[in-house]
Amino acid sequence: MDTRSKIVTPEALAALGVNGPTVAVGYFDVLRAGHVVELEALAGAGPLVAVVLPLEGELLAQRSRAELVAALRAVDYVVAAEDSDPSKLLDRLRPSRVAHLETADLRRRHELIENVRRRHHA
Repeated sequence: MDTRSKIVTPEALAALGVNGPTVAVGYFDVLRAGHVVELEALAGAGPLVAVVLPLEGELLAQRSRAELVAALRAVDYVVAAEDSDPSKLLDRLRPSRVAHLETADLRRRHELIENVRRRHHA
């Protein structure tokens, strides 16, 4: 299965009849095992939609991040947001539950960058 087919537009998601999904919003710039655990914990109560936000100074392009998240078994659909403020998109998706992972994602990214810097200067 080509998991890239799980990457859809908000319009395509609506056309699929996905109502009241659980939504996980994040940057997913550093995809770690913690993401898998968090997303698996959200899955099961209906469709799980991951919203990948744009990120200035990203390590990976937004499309690449969307493809990585789409490859996770727990995720049913991925939407690449056009705006860094997901509120309008969330209004369109009308989720039953929203998990905001943005702060944790930025922390993970910062930790990775600092770890690389320490190792480089050691």
